[in-house]
Amino acid sequence: MAERKYPIGIQTFERIIRGGYVYVDKTDLVWNLTRLSPFVFLSRPRRFGKSLLSSTLHSYFEGNKDLFEGLKIMRLEREWIHYPVVHLDLSEAKGQETKEALRNKLITLMKPYSSAYGIDTTNMTPGGVMSEIIHHAFQKTGQQVVVIVDEYDAPLLEVLQEEGLAVEMRNVMQEFYVPLKANERMVRFCFITGITKFSQLSIFSAINNLKDVSLRPDFSAICGITDSEVREVFEEDIRILGSRLGCSAEEAFCQLKDRYDGYHFAHTSEDIYNPFSLLNTFCDGELKNYWFASGTPTFLIRQMQRFRTDITQMDRLEVPESAFDKPTESMTNALPLLYQSGYLTIKGYDSESMMFTLSMPNREVRIGYAEGLLPLYVGLQAEGVQAGFALRFWRALKKHDLLLALREMQAYLEGIPYVEGFKRKLDDVANAEGFYEYTLYLIFSMLNVYVNTQLKCSRGRLDMVVRMDNTVYVFELKTQGTAKQALRQIRDKGYSLPFETDGRKIVCVGLLFDVQSRTLRDWAIDESDNTPM
Repeated sequence: MAERKYPIGIQTFERIIRGGYVYVDKTDLVWNLTRLSPFVFLSRPRRFGKSLLSSTLHSYFEGNKDLFEGLKIMRLEREWIHYPVVHLDLSEAKGQETKEALRNKLITLMKPYSSAYGIDTTNMTPGGVMSEIIHHAFQKTGQQVVVIVDEYDAPLLEVLQEEGLAVEMRNVMQEFYVPLKANERMVRFCFITGITKFSQLSIFSAINNLKDVSLRPDFSAICGITDSEVREVFEEDIRILGSRLGCSAEEAFCQLKDRYDGYHFAHTSEDIYNPFSLLNTFCDGELKNYWFASGTPTFLIRQMQRFRTDITQMDRLEVPESAFDKPTESMTNALPLLYQSGYLTIKGYDSESMMFTLSMPNREVRIGYAEGLLPLYVGLQAEGVQAGFALRFWRALKKHDLLLALREMQAYLEGIPYVEGFKRKLDDVANAEGFYEYTLYLIFSMLNVYVNTQLKCSRGRLDMVVRMDNTVYVFELKTQGTAKQALRQIRDKGYSLPFETDGRKIVCVGLLFDVQSRTLRDWAIDESDNTPM
């Protein structure tokens, strides 16, 4: 078998095909998409193949039939018409600090097309230039025009919190899109894609027939790689990965699934893998957090801080579609951005109540999420936590030695080297118990341990539940009183009762933290063997 070539960082369809790189065939979905509506919008997280999809559409509409030989679209397409294509990547327009700078950048991005048609752009607006390009292309070729706008939201995301500038930037973008609707008879297809969703009442107000396919089941797999595609296209790659990891192919597949699978972009979507991480894993022969290594979006972090997002509630949210499929500029919390950015995904749907269950997709997201938020929420440096304390804490829990695990936590908090940052974060939170809840939640998440906080019970809310293979830990956290009082609260309010039919051992733990010394002062433990005889 010849060495496989993985298209790491390559987002051009023609280059992938001519270069002999691995390609997962989505061309049947591409063909269906082009017949759905003249104006289509798709939202997907970064590094999920939006740019490759845009490039595939570009090649298709230019009639480059030879690039598609052997692909699914060949059974569907008969005409292969060459349309004039205007393809813009607005990621090149991010970072503009004024509306004038954004206008000039948009006009510059359209320069190859305006020059090709001999258009003088002096004193013209971006929308005026777009309109002229559409008119000239239509008149010169006799064919309708295809417009593809990739990363449409890039110029807007960095200014979300600057309300005055954000409005000015949105007005520039709105004027830019007006010609698409105004010249509808000359437009064969318009495809707009990005991470987030801005309201049709703002920048897309002119395109009142823009079809949003972001949550449609029939296009849920148009970006990313499905579970069945992984098994079909990468069977040999999985076997090779297994040999590198020292395990069977099936065990390697399970590790891939645990780390990179779990995305769902509709309530009936097949499991979707992160393509960037999956391809990098096959290329390097190692399981790493590639998606997070490529950068955490600063706009997301800013919005989480702005809305004081409760990070402990991200494991299982039951919400209506309107809560996460919401326009970016009208959101009242960070949930829409967390979903649209890929930090949360659909995990279930109740058709009777029409409620969706959202959760973190997989291990890569959970660990990366915790690493990125530890410094922001509790002032701890993720590398130090993961390499030192977390590893020892995890090993102690795996040995069912909770006493040793708590001693490791106590020793770590007592010797923490970032006292000022730690204290500042403690002062910022609404209450000290909530701060330590955040700390434990993020540490457990870094260990890929399933954590629930503030669980409702018949007689109150328990602070934290940690589920491991053979044990369920029920925690009550206090900064006043005693650890024994915390343990007594678990018993008196029946916090452990919901888990008694679980079959696993239940361990109830009262923790007392000292706010002044910022460490774990005391604990009380009650273990009950709940395993079936």
